[in-house]
Amino acid sequence: MRRPPKQDDPPATPITRQALRDAIRLLGYLRPYRFEFGTALGCLFVSSLVGLGFPVLAGKLVDAIVVGTREGVPRSWLENVNLVALGLMAVLAVQATFAFLRTVLFARVGEGALADLRRDTFSRMVRLSMSFHNSRRVGELASRIAADLTRIRDTLVDTAPHFLRQLVLLVGGVGLILMTSLKLTGMMLLTVPVLSVVAVVFGNRIRKIAKRAQDQLADSNVIVEETLHNIASVKAFTNESFEQARYGKALAEYMKTAIRGAVYEGVFVSFIVFALFGSIVFVLWYGSRLVLAGELSSGDLTQFILLTFYVAGAVGSFAELYSQIQKTLGASARVREILRATTEPIPEVTTPTRRAIRGEVRLDDVRFSYPSRPEVEVLRGVSLSASAGQRVALVGPSGAGKTTVVSLLLRLFEPDGGRILIDGKPASEYDLHLLRSNMAIVPQDLMLFGGTVAENIAYGKVEATPQEIEEAARQANAHDFIVAFPEGYATRVGERGVQLSGGQRQRVAIARAILRDPAILLLDEATSALDSESERLVLEALDRLMEGRTSFVIAHRLSTVRGADCIYVLDQGRVVEAGTHHELLERAEGVYRNLSLLQSERPALAGIGIDA
Repeated sequence: MRRPPKQDDPPATPITRQALRDAIRLLGYLRPYRFEFGTALGCLFVSSLVGLGFPVLAGKLVDAIVVGTREGVPRSWLENVNLVALGLMAVLAVQATFAFLRTVLFARVGEGALADLRRDTFSRMVRLSMSFHNSRRVGELASRIAADLTRIRDTLVDTAPHFLRQLVLLVGGVGLILMTSLKLTGMMLLTVPVLSVVAVVFGNRIRKIAKRAQDQLADSNVIVEETLHNIASVKAFTNESFEQARYGKALAEYMKTAIRGAVYEGVFVSFIVFALFGSIVFVLWYGSRLVLAGELSSGDLTQFILLTFYVAGAVGSFAELYSQIQKTLGASARVREILRATTEPIPEVTTPTRRAIRGEVRLDDVRFSYPSRPEVEVLRGVSLSASAGQRVALVGPSGAGKTTVVSLLLRLFEPDGGRILIDGKPASEYDLHLLRSNMAIVPQDLMLFGGTVAENIAYGKVEATPQEIEEAARQANAHDFIVAFPEGYATRVGERGVQLSGGQRQRVAIARAILRDPAILLLDEATSALDSESERLVLEALDRLMEGRTSFVIAHRLSTVRGADCIYVLDQGRVVEAGTHHELLERAEGVYRNLSLLQSERPALAGIGIDA
C-alpha cells in the first residue's frame, strides 16, 4: 500500500503548461551545480544499465549449471559457474559504486539548490508588502519555506532520479525481454500490464481514502488543540461533556473511513497475492513448456522472469511517481507565487541608519481602505500636522483609524487618496529604507525575538557596540533589571519574550528605539496594561525618548496625553476635534470631553510632560 499523505503535503496539481513553466523556472537553481548534476545523471544511467546485466548473468549462471551437469567441460567463460558468479559480483560492485556516487552527488545538488531557493524565498518574503502578509497566514508562509521547498528538494534528489532509473529499467528490460523470447513476451503482455493497471487503480483508490482519513484525523486533532488551549473556558462553562461528544463524533468518522480503507487494502493485498503471483506462475508454466520443447533454455527462462520483475516494478512505480510529481508542481506553484510577487523597494544590503530628516509631518486629506477590505474606508479625509520636535496625540474610540495613521507614516501601506508630506516632501519620494530608518515604533503588543536581551535592543541598530546598548538600556530604565539577571545582557528572553514581564518588554523596546535615534517616534498604546510602578518607569523612559523628536502618541487612557502639544481626536475615520487637553475639555459636547468623562480619573503620572 502507498504511504498515506502527510498533513503538510502540498496539494496535487494537474500537469498544465503553467505548472510546468513554474517548475522549469525553479530548475534554474540547478545551474550553479550543473557539473555535479550532470555527473550524477551519468552515474544514474551507468548504474541502471549495469543493473540490467544482473538478470542476464543470472540466466547464464543457470545455463552454466545445466551445461556443467550435462557435459562437464565448459566451452566458454559464460558456461563456467565460477566465472559467471564472479561476473555477477563485479556487476553488483560496479552498480553499488555508481549508486553511492549518484546518491551523494544528487544530495549535494539538492541541498545546495534548496538552500539557495530557501534564501531567495525568505528574502523575498520579508520584503513583501504588508498587504501581502495581511492576506496570508503565518503558518501558510512558514509551510512554503518548510514543506513546499522540502517537497521540491525531495523531487530533485529522490523522485526525479528514481523516475529516470525506472524509465531506463523499463525500456532496457522490455528490449531484453523481446530479445529473450517473443512467444513468452506475448504471454507476459497478456497478463502483467493488465494486472499492473488494476493495481494502480486500487492503489489510487486506497490513497484517496487514506487522505480522507488523514484529514478527518487532523480535524479531530484540531478539536483537541482548541479544547486544551481554552480549557479554562471549557471548565467555566461546564462543557467537558460537550467537548467529549464532539471529539468522539470526529473519531467515529475517522474510524469509519479508516476501516473502509482497510477493507480496500485487504482486497488489494489478496489481489496481489493471488492474481499477480498467479500470473507469474502462469508465465513460469508456459516458459517451462518452452524449455521442455527446446525452444528456450533454463537460463533464458530465469533471465526472462527476473527482467519481468524489473519491468513490473517500473510500471507499478510510475503511478506513485506521477502523484509525487503532481505534488511537486503544486509546491513549485506556491513558491513561484512568492518569487513573482512585487516587493517593497528595499535594497538587498542596507546601510547603517542615520538622521536624514527633521521630522515635520503633514497629512493632507488622506483616505485609505485596507486591501483585504476595500469596501470599508478606514480613513476618510484625515488632515493633521506636526512640527519637528512636536508631541502629537491621537485619541478616539477603537476602530477610529489611529493605528492606521501610524502604518501609513511607516509606509507599510500607501494611501488611496491625499498626501503624506515629510519635511514638505511627499513620503512616496523618499527612499523607503532611509525613511523607515529615521522612524521608530514602540507598539502595544510587543513581541521580542527569541535571542538575548542585548540582541533585542541592538535590533534598533545592528552595528551598535555593547557600550551603546548599555547606555540605551540605562536611558530606558532597563539596565537595573537586566543586570539583575544571572547572565545580564546575555540573558535569553525566550520565544516572543515570554521570560520578561510586560513592563520589562516595553522598556527593552524603548531602549531599542533610543538606540535607533529616530527623527519621528511612533508610540502605539505603549503604556497600556501595565501596573503603576511599571507604567511610571516606562513613562519616565518615554519622556527622555521623545525629547527633541517628533512624536505621535496613540492612547486610550487620556491621562497619559495631557501634556501633548496637540491632540487630534479621530472618530469613524475622520479628525473631529483638535487642540490641547484643556481646549478640548472646554467643548461641552465634544468627543474628547465625553471620552474623558467615561474614564475614571486618577492622578497623572510623571513623564511625557504630564501634569496633574
